[in-house]
Amino acid sequence: MKDLPYPSGDRSADGDPGALFFVSLGGAGEIGMNLNIYGYAGDWLILDCGVTFGDDSQPGLEVVMPDPAFIVERRDRLLGIVATHAHEDHIGAIPYLWKDLRCPIWATPFTASLLRAKLVEAGIADRVRINVVPMSGRFTVGPFDLELITLTHSIPEPNAVALRTPVGTVLHTGDWKFDPDPLIGSTSDEAALRRLGDDGVLAMIGDSTNALRPGTSGSEADLRRSLIDLVGRYDARVAVACFASNVARLETVARAAAVHGREVALVGRSLWRIDKAARENGYLADLPRFLTEDEAGYLPRGKIVLICTGSQGEPRSALARIAREDHPNIVLETGDVAIFSSRIIPGNEKAINRLQNALVRLGVEIVTEEDHFVHVSGHPAREELVRMYQMVRPRVAIPVHGEARHLIAHAHLAEECQVQQPLVIQNGDMVRLTPTGATVVDEVPVGRLASDGKGLLPLGGAALKDRRRIVLNGSAVATLVVDEVPVGRLASDGKGLLPLGGAALKDRRRIVLNGSAVATLVVDRQGRLAAPPAISLIGVVEEAAATAAAPFLRDAAESAVEELPAGPRRDDNVVRDAIRRTLRRAINERFGKRPLIEIHLVRI
Repeated sequence: MKDLPYPSGDRSADGDPGALFFVSLGGAGEIGMNLNIYGYAGDWLILDCGVTFGDDSQPGLEVVMPDPAFIVERRDRLLGIVATHAHEDHIGAIPYLWKDLRCPIWATPFTASLLRAKLVEAGIADRVRINVVPMSGRFTVGPFDLELITLTHSIPEPNAVALRTPVGTVLHTGDWKFDPDPLIGSTSDEAALRRLGDDGVLAMIGDSTNALRPGTSGSEADLRRSLIDLVGRYDARVAVACFASNVARLETVARAAAVHGREVALVGRSLWRIDKAARENGYLADLPRFLTEDEAGYLPRGKIVLICTGSQGEPRSALARIAREDHPNIVLETGDVAIFSSRIIPGNEKAINRLQNALVRLGVEIVTEEDHFVHVSGHPAREELVRMYQMVRPRVAIPVHGEARHLIAHAHLAEECQVQQPLVIQNGDMVRLTPTGATVVDEVPVGRLASDGKGLLPLGGAALKDRRRIVLNGSAVATLVVDEVPVGRLASDGKGLLPLGGAALKDRRRIVLNGSAVATLVVDRQGRLAAPPAISLIGVVEEAAATAAAPFLRDAAESAVEELPAGPRRDDNVVRDAIRRTLRRAINERFGKRPLIEIHLVRI
C-alpha cells in the first residue's frame, strides 16, 4: 500500500467540509463496470452503476459488477444514483445492487425507460423511485448542484454531469464524443461546456477509451452512406450485428435497407427492448415498425436485412444461435453475409472469433471494420479530447473508463493541453479535491461480484474457487457410516484418461457452471431415516449462505423420504431419484442454480 497522508478509512471524507472526495469502485483501469462515488461533508452520491460481462476465464458467469461494500456501509448518508446514460456498463448493475443501496435514481427519459424495464424484470420496479430529468436539466441532490450537459455517444441522451459544490465544480463526462451529425438526438452542447470553463472547473473526470487513437471518432452520418453502399452489393440475405443500444445504428441500417427495397427485422430480445424505449421517447418515430423474426422467414433472401444481437460473440445471443443452427426461426446459409457493425470490446476476441468461424463454416461471408467502413466509435479520439480540454480548462484531470495504457495516454494528453495536475488513479483510490488540487488520501476495499442464479458471488470467494478447482481436477467425495456395515466411496481421476464426451467431463462442466451438492442419508431396512440427512453444497454459494439454507434443504429431503410409500422406500434407486428431484427443485428455488447432485444412501 502506498504512503497516504490520511489514516485508513474515510474519516477525512466524513469530517472535512473543505474538500470534495471522489472514489471509483469500478471503471478505472478497465473498460466497463463503472461505479463512481462523490462525497462531500459526509454525504455521498453515486454516478453510474454498471456491469461488465464474463469472458472465457469465468465460465458460466455472464454478468460481473463492482462490489459496493464501501458505499453500502455508508448507506445512511447515500443520497442517490445519477445515471449519465443507458449503456449496460453504466446502469446494468442497478437491478442487482439496489436492494443493498436502497436510494432514489435520477435519469433522463430514455435512460429511465430502459432502467424501468430492467427493474420490472427484477421484480423491484414498485420499490424504486426514478426521478426523470429533462435534457440539459439542473437539479439539487443534498449539497450537490447538478447540471446535465448534452453530449453525443452511441446511444440516445448521453450526458456529462457538472457537479457544483462549495469546494469547486467537477465535470464528470460519462461516455461521449463530438459527432457533428449524430442522426439521433442533439449535437453536443459546446456552448454549455464553454460557459462551464469560463466559470472555472476544478477537475474533469473523463472517458479515456480512445485516448490512444489519433484524429476523431467519426460521424454516424458518414457511416450511413457507407452502409447504404455496402448493403447494395449483395443479393442474398444480409445480417447486421451491432450493439442493441445504438439507436442511431438501427435507424442507419433501416435506411440502408430501404434504399435497396429491403425490409428490416429485429432478431434478439434486447433489440426489441431498445426499440420500445426509443419509440416511447420520440426516437425512430418516422420509421415503419420492424418485422419480427417469424415474419422475416416469409420474405425472399434478397428482400430482408436482419439486425441481430451477438456482435461480441455472446453465446446466448441471436447470431450465436443462428451460427449453431439452433435458432427456431432464422437461418443463414451459403451466399449470405454477416456485417459486424461494432468494435471488439477487449476480452471478447476469442468469443467473436469462434462466432465468425462458425458462420464461415456455414458459407456465410463475414464483413468487419477491417474490410469496410462499418462502424464509428462512441468515444472521443485525441482531437476530440483536445477540444474538450480547450473548452473546459480544468485544473485537474482524472482519466477513467479505460485500461491502464488508456489512462496514462489520456493523462499525458491532458498535460500537453496545459492541465496543471493530471492524476492517474485505479479502482479504490480515494481522491481528495480542494481548490489547490487533488491528492490520493486513502485506498478503500474494492472487489467484483458475479450474478449467479438468484444471488451474487464474490469473484475471489470460496464458491467460485471450488468450481475452478473442480473443473481442472474433478472432485472426490467419501462417505463413511460407522455402524454394522461401514460403507464408503472414492472417485479419483488421477493418472487415468477420460473421454471428452464422457460423463465425468460433462459433470465437471455442470459443476463449474452451478457447483455440486452431496446428500448423505442413513436409513434402516424399512426405508425409515435413522439420522438427519447431511447435505453439502460445493461451489454453489458461499459458506454462510449454505449454512443458512441447510435446515430448509434437510426438511425437503426428509419430506421426500416420508412421502414415499413403504414399498418404494426399500428400493435404493427410487429413494435416490426422489431425493435428487426434491433437492434440485429446492436449490433452484433458493439460489436459482441447478448443481450436480450426488445422493449417498446408506442402509443399516
